[in-house]
Amino acid sequence: MTATIRLTVGQAVIRFLVNQFTEADGQEQRLIAGAFGILGHGNVAGIGQALLQNELDPEPDGGEMPYIMPRNEQGMVNAAAAFAKATERRQTWMCTSSIGPGALNMVTGAAVATTNRLPVLLFPSDQFATRHADPVLQQVEDPTSPLTAATDCFRPVSRYFDRIERPEQLVPSLMAAMRVLTDPADTGAVTVALPQDVQAEAYDFPLEFFARRVWRIRRPAPETIAIERAAHIIRGAERPLVISGGGTVYSHASQELRDFATATGIPVADTQAGKGAINFDHECAVGGVGSTGSSSANRLAEKADVVIGIGTRYSDFTTASHTQFKNPDVRFVNINVAAFDAAKHAAEMVVADAREALTALTASLQGHRVEESYSAEIAELRKEWAGITDECYHRGHGPLPAQTEVFGALNELMGDDDVVINAAGSMPGDLQCLWQARTPSQYHVEYAFSTMGYEIPAAMGVKLARPDSEVVAIVGDGTYQMLPMELATIVQERLKVILVLLQNHGFASIGGLSESHGSQRFGTRYRRGAGEAHTADAELLPVDIAANAESWGLKVLRVRSIAEFRDAYAQAVAMDRAVMIHIETDLMGPNPPGSSWWDVPVSEVSRIESTKTAREWYESMKGAQRHYLR
Repeated sequence: MTATIRLTVGQAVIRFLVNQFTEADGQEQRLIAGAFGILGHGNVAGIGQALLQNELDPEPDGGEMPYIMPRNEQGMVNAAAAFAKATERRQTWMCTSSIGPGALNMVTGAAVATTNRLPVLLFPSDQFATRHADPVLQQVEDPTSPLTAATDCFRPVSRYFDRIERPEQLVPSLMAAMRVLTDPADTGAVTVALPQDVQAEAYDFPLEFFARRVWRIRRPAPETIAIERAAHIIRGAERPLVISGGGTVYSHASQELRDFATATGIPVADTQAGKGAINFDHECAVGGVGSTGSSSANRLAEKADVVIGIGTRYSDFTTASHTQFKNPDVRFVNINVAAFDAAKHAAEMVVADAREALTALTASLQGHRVEESYSAEIAELRKEWAGITDECYHRGHGPLPAQTEVFGALNELMGDDDVVINAAGSMPGDLQCLWQARTPSQYHVEYAFSTMGYEIPAAMGVKLARPDSEVVAIVGDGTYQMLPMELATIVQERLKVILVLLQNHGFASIGGLSESHGSQRFGTRYRRGAGEAHTADAELLPVDIAANAESWGLKVLRVRSIAEFRDAYAQAVAMDRAVMIHIETDLMGPNPPGSSWWDVPVSEVSRIESTKTAREWYESMKGAQRHYLR
């Protein structure tokens, strides 16, 4: 007879998760490091009660499930995703919410995790499974079907979705959830919706369900024939180029990538997620590629005859909306753990772990190296871009500094094991263009979903993962006003993070995009109303973000120049509490010189002359766009 234990569904969830571990390269660690939870009538007496019970007496569960009370449901999922990224997808946090608005606040965070291929585990509460109380508070009613629930919104942004309507369904569902969380090809948001009555319902669960389980993060080896075919194509290339994505970092393949580049001389460009996989001062490192890339990488990409994608999903920024690779005969060799990504651009597919594939490919290419003339061209382009970067970092712009000068100061002041965080606006573009990453962990930019409001909760998540690193989140005034409330959680948990607030009284990125596309920065400046504010420089709003941050409990250092900023950063590092450095920057830039394109359509007809001009430019640029089918 199978041994059982009587627990509520909420209690079973916590006991099960405490006993789940991952193993990678011989190292074991807890898969679910802790629980974020905002409690309401949907979960306060279910998972909330289970978390309380565990906190008071963790031994029967097999260990403690640390709990943090955040302030916003989207924020806590962003923090969990950032934690997962900072641990190279070996660990994550669970997130639980009440039903209705609390649950739906997590949908954006779920999309952040899924688009970035990051594991997060979500337990949104749901309407009554019994339907005795129907409609329950915050239930969304569908007159055509009682099966429809607000949590159905999670389906398109989750890699796994289930709704537990009977306690015994929890057993296979959580096992499936663990598989997805630990699968390098399929990972993303995992959503298990829990009706609030089911959370509190008891069931005789098999004891075996709560046994200690170790989920090995697999490293699929490449097929020999796939490596041979890839090597054959690369040997025939005159101008090969590697594009390294996030998969290189998550595979811990940085050393193998450096070894590959050193042996072959093939230049390595990087995506937002892949920056730092090869150190910027490596002789083959040519910087970011695509719409926000460096001219050193983009000029090589334009003429590349073979592009070797490693762990990249080829976003539109990477391909410059299918205009970056201009060689009409360009071919692709894609190394990716996911066949879905490996097959893109009609590529020669190597479906495998990045580290394993790079090791095999380097061996297969033994003795092969690019021509000296190509190496000389790479060196010249690297030197040229280094000069441009230095100029952007030390402009001496005034009266307000350019944001690139702030980035330059940080790049020079932060250590190899420190982490810079950003997500949206013009900053990720400048950072991909300019940031000189020395390690894979130093650069943390969320650009798959490019979510405004990510940076502050992400700082919390990264600091939880890397308590000994200086964690620096760069936040614009637009982003700050969207999701600042996790500052209270950061102070509550005594987390030492440094926030760099760039105040430019508007949306720099969208303003510049609007202007270049004929829409005259409409609706992108924070100014007083009275009509003219949407397009003109009206009176600034009397919003004091520095004072607001102080009200959350942060120490705020107000500075006006780059010299003062450098002094303030040294002060912030010396402190043992959360700090914000507040500096006003020039809304109009200047930004790094562009060397590529991004497809943002312009109105085909218009009464506005600037829009007509922009449409003519748009059509001229779009002519280079094509599918990469050879």
